[in-house]
Amino acid sequence: MIFRQLFEPLSCTYTYLLGCEQTGQALLIDPVVNAIDRDLALLQQLGLRLAWTVETHIHADHITGARHLKERVGSRIAVAALDALPCADLGLQDGVPLTLGELSLLPIHTPGHTAHHLAFAGAGRLFTGDALLIEGCGRTDFQGGSAADLYRSIHQRLFTLPDETLVYPGHDYQGRQVSSIGQEKARNPRLGQGRSAAEFEALMAALNLPYPKFIDHAVPGNRDCGRCPDDLPTQLQAYCGRMTESPQG
Repeated sequence: MIFRQLFEPLSCTYTYLLGCEQTGQALLIDPVVNAIDRDLALLQQLGLRLAWTVETHIHADHITGARHLKERVGSRIAVAALDALPCADLGLQDGVPLTLGELSLLPIHTPGHTAHHLAFAGAGRLFTGDALLIEGCGRTDFQGGSAADLYRSIHQRLFTLPDETLVYPGHDYQGRQVSSIGQEKARNPRLGQGRSAAEFEALMAALNLPYPKFIDHAVPGNRDCGRCPDDLPTQLQAYCGRMTESPQG
């Protein structure tokens, strides 16, 4: 398997490229619209053809590159079936693998950050989106989020995986790239260290986080598979522009 971890600095989003060496096909998990030129250049460099873009959830902090990639190279769009997006080519269901040549990606329904959030397991790696971050987790106060649901998702679904399973999150704001299930069980201050569900719910309720600055534009755009809004304020237009530089993670 060909694997690359890519970092978009404006939203601190990780995009993951997985390629099948046998077929030359590839998929991208959580592509970002202002980094698709980077992604397409890397695919060309690796001699891969983009077959799928795959979303962990409907994002509130950036616009997905799914629609623009489909328009440019004919890739298909896969999202959670529960989101019922008319623009998607495939509705992903819990426990039903997405297969691409020798690659197999298993969706795991992990509600809590959003109601329909998916993590993906494959090749000894776990792509956790915004549900489980490195020594953290996504917020639970919008888009059907629930601290109680997120606690169950992590403890009953993800923390039951082998400790050596590598954890690749949807974001990191401190330059970290990878963790493991064992590390998060031992060190995550929100969800690990033996913290109870009641403690976690109280912690999340007390965060008092500010309203997300991009959510009113990102959610409608992402429900249309990445259509950039026409009414973006000047200070947010970079979120739908082509970035001239976007380093790999």
